[in-house]
Amino acid sequence: MRIAVDAMGGDYAPEEIIKGALLAHRQLRVGIALVGRPDSLKPFLPQPLPAGITIVPAEEDVGMAEEPLMVRKKPKASINISMQQVRSNQADAVVAAGNTGAAMAAAYLNLGRLAGIDRPAIGALLPTLKGKPVLLLDVGANVDCRPRFLEQFARMGSLYCQCVLGVERPRVGLLNIGEEPNKGNDLALATHQRLAQLPGIHFAGNAEGRDVLTGEFDVVVCDGFVGNALLKFAESVGQVITQVLREELPRGWRGKLGCWLLRPNLKQVKRRMDYVEYGGALLLGVNGICVITHGSSKAPMVYHAIRLAKEAAEQKILQRLQAEMVDPREPESNPRRRTRPLQVYSGSGPEVLPLGSLERTSSRCPEPVEDAQP
Repeated sequence: MRIAVDAMGGDYAPEEIIKGALLAHRQLRVGIALVGRPDSLKPFLPQPLPAGITIVPAEEDVGMAEEPLMVRKKPKASINISMQQVRSNQADAVVAAGNTGAAMAAAYLNLGRLAGIDRPAIGALLPTLKGKPVLLLDVGANVDCRPRFLEQFARMGSLYCQCVLGVERPRVGLLNIGEEPNKGNDLALATHQRLAQLPGIHFAGNAEGRDVLTGEFDVVVCDGFVGNALLKFAESVGQVITQVLREELPRGWRGKLGCWLLRPNLKQVKRRMDYVEYGGALLLGVNGICVITHGSSKAPMVYHAIRLAKEAAEQKILQRLQAEMVDPREPESNPRRRTRPLQVYSGSGPEVLPLGSLERTSSRCPEPVEDAQP
């Protein structure tokens, strides 16, 4: 197995990206293709290169502050070359730590969407009280959603939990302000009705914010605006609790003694709460395996992101999605179907990727999607 890693993406690239990739190569026994400018990568690599580690040259990179559509203006950027490694079957998955909007745009341009998917979604794993993770999606790919999109997120999330996490019958919840079916805004009400009637998933009803980390749900779906805010809040809570424990437990000789005695337990607490352990977020709905991790990722998180990509490839999640994501309630021919561009959101607002550019860029063109009605 070979994983393409964008070595130029992220705040600490390329040094920390390379450290994480080398660690994954040693411990996971996976081939690594480091994509970037060779003169920038070689100072951080052992010479000669270990067997299974290769450098794939890229002349440019897309910075953290640049707009997502810079991937079109920089066709030889490392994120584009990384995606092309998967498209040409030279790599089984991509790991990108950097500009999330650029990674999503590059995946869309180079890999295309799966048939039956209107919008790809970013799915993130969060720890729960029951010790098993919950998959939250979308966490940032689509800030404005329609009921149809959330329905597709639920189906993709359910398949991911079955294939990768080994959950036989994943419980799917819709993030809402109350448990009752009549609670929420228009989007929540319409989505609840669709999910309740959707064959092939186990819809367990609305999930309130307090339910997300209890372990009662295996998949929680929401729009990308809410999901991104919830994800970052959950990460900050873990950091706050860890910092408070560091500051308060060692106070006084009793505290120092207690810390020494509880050291193994405290390490376990940190491991369960630390979002680094979960690696990153899988971009579901594109025609390839793509893991997007934090722009601030250091070596441990890069390692776990590669582990997540490896597990997804081994469990053949892409093949399952390709086979099962056609809407079971919709006939193949639909007179209302037409092409529609994808909107990639940046700090200044939405930017549009015209489908015409996809046909010139990728051999895996997205299928037409249904008109605006949910």
